[in-house]
Amino acid sequence: MPKAAPAAAVPSRAKAPALPEDVSGPLDAAIGDLQTGARTWSHLTLDQRARLLGRVRDSVATVAEEWADVAATSKGLEPGHPLRGEEWLSGPYGTLVALDAYRSTLSALAKGESPLRGVRTDAAPGGRLRAHVFPLSPVDGMLLSGYTGEIWFEPGVTEAQARRTAGLAQLTPTEPGGVGLVLGAGNVTSIPVLDVVYELMAHNRVTILKVNPTQDSVVPVFERALAPLIEPGFLRIVRGGGDVGAYLADHRGVAHVHITGATPTFDSIVWGPSTGAGAAATARRRREDRPKLKKPITAELGGVSPIIIVPGEWSDADLRFQAEHVATMRLYNSGHNCIAGQLVLLSSDWPQREAFLDALRAAFDAAPARPVWYPRSDEKLAAAASDYPSATWRGDGTRAIVEVGPREDATAVETTEYFAPVLGIVTLPGNGQEFVDRAVAHANDELAGTLGANVLIDPVTQAALGEGFERAMADLRYGTISINSWTAFGFLTPTLPWGGFPGATLQNVESGIGVVHNALLLDGIERAVTRGPFRPFPRSLQPKALRRSRGRAFSVLPKPPWFVTSRTGAAVSEGFTRFRMDGDYAKLSATLVKAFRA
Repeated sequence: MPKAAPAAAVPSRAKAPALPEDVSGPLDAAIGDLQTGARTWSHLTLDQRARLLGRVRDSVATVAEEWADVAATSKGLEPGHPLRGEEWLSGPYGTLVALDAYRSTLSALAKGESPLRGVRTDAAPGGRLRAHVFPLSPVDGMLLSGYTGEIWFEPGVTEAQARRTAGLAQLTPTEPGGVGLVLGAGNVTSIPVLDVVYELMAHNRVTILKVNPTQDSVVPVFERALAPLIEPGFLRIVRGGGDVGAYLADHRGVAHVHITGATPTFDSIVWGPSTGAGAAATARRRREDRPKLKKPITAELGGVSPIIIVPGEWSDADLRFQAEHVATMRLYNSGHNCIAGQLVLLSSDWPQREAFLDALRAAFDAAPARPVWYPRSDEKLAAAASDYPSATWRGDGTRAIVEVGPREDATAVETTEYFAPVLGIVTLPGNGQEFVDRAVAHANDELAGTLGANVLIDPVTQAALGEGFERAMADLRYGTISINSWTAFGFLTPTLPWGGFPGATLQNVESGIGVVHNALLLDGIERAVTRGPFRPFPRSLQPKALRRSRGRAFSVLPKPPWFVTSRTGAAVSEGFTRFRMDGDYAKLSATLVKAFRA
């Protein structure tokens, strides 16, 4: 804990929830330090900020191995477990690539250039402007061959406007943003770190980070990784439960709150408790639209993410690969992801429907066993079992596939974010464009949340649908849409925004308000769109896949290392991260050999 600030610098605690003095005192002192740090930050030039992020990058690289090890062990993945690579990718890897992207943005701004300089733009459906923001370097194109990322701006945003406003708070670096509170996520270790950096970059806000108790073991790693931000007073890291979070959210020294979590937690912060003695007052405040929280709040809150399977003619290898893809969307991090795919939308008219389901069941069984570790997951699994007695439990018995029958109610699996390895399957009629349009409408109207949607479609079918498919993607109201890729790729791509679809309110927060990541610091963003190869290397070399029309992405990437069925995923994920750390191409070549053994 940092040394206490002088008494005069400690902000008032009036109206904050009561805490023992030995708990509240250090929190007040931390906020006092940050108020001084906010003034210091406003005096740094853009070049100085870029160099500071370079120091953070170096310190992250220094602790990367320990970071991945501590995070994996905390989730029950012991040394040698084949899925420990997840903690390399979703921890230090995601942080390193983000820091590099922010540094590039600061360097451009320092030279008087727009961060969009050199970025290709064109038109997206509905009169939207689109920027192609991944890959922006040969390294990105090599490591993630065949994957692309686009930003679609809100309708009406012009190219000149997008370029002029790129930079957000870094266009006015001397204007301090005050002290922000980040209530950190408990599931993925890079999330709280990336949220802290976005507060600095997008808003000039220094931060007090309240770590989720599930990540207490990683705090010593965070403190060393982020020491260059802690030392000058730009960051303080604190532990504690909900009482500490509530105290900080109501603190007069905090100007803004950001939370990554669940809707009930958000509602409790904004409106008050939904049960117990305060429930009646909370209900009255909501009716009268008088939030309990008297300061701005942004949030990322998850939801029920669809996986739309567009019917086509798939080979046996296609069926197996895409079944493993779907299994990964659900089973990565044991399903404890806000962006985990939860509901598969299938066509009842697809002749290969049963073959795909057979491959999906096999993929669920083949994925390595792992703990279901997130708090209260046992309750979520029990709820799924109660909601759907017909569910089949795969693997070691902790993974549920819920095939909703024609006479069963899909409401629970469509509106409950289980945050556990539970995958629902709902069948809709139709083929071709008819099915795509029906699935898009169903996802928009029946599923909870707007964070991310996944669409799997073979190149021939996508080419046949043409602009009708792109129009349907424009109609899909989600913050990230991933076509033949997983929305987690959007999360790990720092030049893409991450957040729910615009339009959420305090009364109906859906998947959250605002965005994070967005390392180009762009304004007027509506969504991110990622695209990937339908087939991995070497099957991507088929003649049809070599045509450069949309949907036929050429790739030299074999089975991606994040697939839960990848035999070499742990080694390749570590190797990719180490390459981001040291740029050693000789070591990378050895990693790529392992990738081809996946």
